[in-house]
Amino acid sequence: MKAELIRHEKIIDEAGNTIEIKMWKLPDLETDKPHGYKYSLVYIVDYVRVIGYDNAEDKGDHRHIKGRVEPYNFSSLKKLAQDFYGDIEKYKRGEL
Repeated sequence: MKAELIRHEKIIDEAGNTIEIKMWKLPDLETDKPHGYKYSLVYIVDYVRVIGYDNAEDKGDHRHIKGRVEPYNFSSLKKLAQDFYGDIEKYKRGEL
């Protein structure tokens, strides 16, 4: 059984930048995704990913902030989206 896409949004913000969110429910738990979800959230400015949250194969939960990669402590899809949008707002204010 394949992963079930449960959310997909692609938005162009007021500055013309792209926000894209994809979330999938996995049919079985995987070692690197014990919570049962696969996800990819990106904020793209001038064709460059400046913020990204994902759990690509064998890399676990992590985020990308302006070229840096750091672990991310996943607790829920709702919190993931809140953290992602919070980082976008920090970026827009020049805090990242």
